[in-house]
Amino acid sequence: MYEGKSHTLFAKYAIPQMIGLVFNSVYMIVDGVFIGNVLGRDSMAAAAVAVPLIEILIAISMAVASGAGIIISGQLARKEKEKALQVFDTALICAGVISVFIAVFGNLFIHPLTELLGSTPQIHDEATEYIRYIVSFSPFLIFSFLLSGLVRNDGSPKLAMFALAFGSVSNIVLDYVFMCPLNMGIGGAALATAIGPVFSVLIMLPHFLLKKGNLYFAVPKLQIPTVRNIFTLGFPSFIMEFTIGIITFVYNIAIVKHGYGEIGLAAYLLIGYLMLIILTLFLGMAEGLQPVFSYFTGSGEVARCNDMRRFATKVFLAMGVVCYILIVLFSQYFFSIFNPGDTELITFTADKSLSYFCAFFLAGYNILMISFWQSTRYTAKALAISLSRSVVCLPLLVLILPHIFGSNIVWFCHSLSETITACVACVLLMKSKKQYIANK
Repeated sequence: MYEGKSHTLFAKYAIPQMIGLVFNSVYMIVDGVFIGNVLGRDSMAAAAVAVPLIEILIAISMAVASGAGIIISGQLARKEKEKALQVFDTALICAGVISVFIAVFGNLFIHPLTELLGSTPQIHDEATEYIRYIVSFSPFLIFSFLLSGLVRNDGSPKLAMFALAFGSVSNIVLDYVFMCPLNMGIGGAALATAIGPVFSVLIMLPHFLLKKGNLYFAVPKLQIPTVRNIFTLGFPSFIMEFTIGIITFVYNIAIVKHGYGEIGLAAYLLIGYLMLIILTLFLGMAEGLQPVFSYFTGSGEVARCNDMRRFATKVFLAMGVVCYILIVLFSQYFFSIFNPGDTELITFTADKSLSYFCAFFLAGYNILMISFWQSTRYTAKALAISLSRSVVCLPLLVLILPHIFGSNIVWFCHSLSETITACVACVLLMKSKKQYIANK
């Protein structure tokens, strides 16, 4: 299952997951295209309010999937199939309980939730309508990412890719049907987004129901120590994915605070779509490599694990540089597809994006190191990097720097946060190498 050189395993595991997640990001972007062209700027701002919530749901799912996947891959490497099945069943119970909790209480407190996520009075009703659909269908969104992670750890990365991609394509079709012929407005866009994961789950279920791999459904047995282990190991993944939601939340609040208003929120939605594509490239590859890193750790193949990390570092950094070059050259064309008639919004967004993405090639390196340390059970280091680039550096920079350099510095803060985090990651890596050499 894990035979071959680093580039072969990278192509087998990292690329399919990257493609699957990119398709998943596409459906959120298509929502923006339809909303921008059919409904206009305020509706785009309303949809932007829901983005942190969607990312939080994905983060919860990835926490369970990654934590369980790390344990399962190590157990399968040691031929401990029964223990792997117990972890699989426990992960499903965890996701089920969390899903029901979110769907019930999210609907009960829908208006306070919308306000908490940063809506303004002008867009509150549309934002609430969008969020209600997302909350109601949240179990399918959570299980789509959970099952894709478990399928990947069970040796079927292409199935995970196809399931996520199919769900995304179905959303694109439903966006058109609900918003154009049926004229359902922003609710139609939200419903299309909510239904996509349903198809993904249905595609992956036969893998487990028909026992096509090592993992399959059995009589569930909730084991508290296993639950604790899953969430401990998966917490860095939660923070890594949750970072997109945190960043969006921080920027939504900062944009309103510093007087950018609805145009600022709409512009950040467009920047957020571009950020989503880039981070999804990195997140997809990093998540795809998790089973490889975990398996090598479980089988004691430290040299192969480090070889994979070095090869992946080169790929991640190169891809980050290429992405920024493309942003410099073509970002205005990308933003224009959302609302081609609003030249003020397009020009404003293109200008701010150059500042926003200037050091994003380092985001890929940070995400890779989080996945590497998490998968090899250096959870504290993975958590340190996850927290640095989300709840530590960025909020502090957004809070402090505008008072010193003016409000425009807000658009530089994300790249500056990634730069500081990359420096921290390099220091931790050098310390790890020194400790490894000293222990030999």
